[in-house]
Amino acid sequence: MRDAVIQARTSIEAMRQGIGQTEQRLAHERQQLADAERRGRLAQEIQDAETQAVAERFAAKHRERVDVLERKLDAQQSELVLAEREFDEMKAKLLEVERQRPATDAARSVESAWRDLEAAGGARPETDLEDQLLRSQLDRSAREARAEEQLRELKKKMGKG
Repeated sequence: MRDAVIQARTSIEAMRQGIGQTEQRLAHERQQLADAERRGRLAQEIQDAETQAVAERFAAKHRERVDVLERKLDAQQSELVLAEREFDEMKAKLLEVERQRPATDAARSVESAWRDLEAAGGARPETDLEDQLLRSQLDRSAREARAEEQLRELKKKMGKG
């Protein structure tokens, strides 16, 4: 899955570069169209029919290219939006899988052993509430015993015990 995410990221970058190239070609064709239309107007003003006809042919050619490039750019942008959405979904899924998966073979083995133990009715120490309560009570009892021992020692030192 990680390879698919990397491939998708690479594809998205290639799409962005393709969009940039199409935008450059479109700008160039629009300039060519404007130039051809301007030449046609100038030829019409001086009543040069031959130059006007040539300019109109070139303008028609560039107009068609502009139309095709605009549709191409629109399709590329739509494809990029789709690819980015799919990439985000893949990335989110990969992160989810990574979070749920232990990092090393040893950790995976330990995780598998705990799942088997839980399936057999056992409980993990970190998820077993009864075990935690028992440990808490034992810790409290041990602390109280230490406090009693320290109190006896202190009384003995002071001569009251």
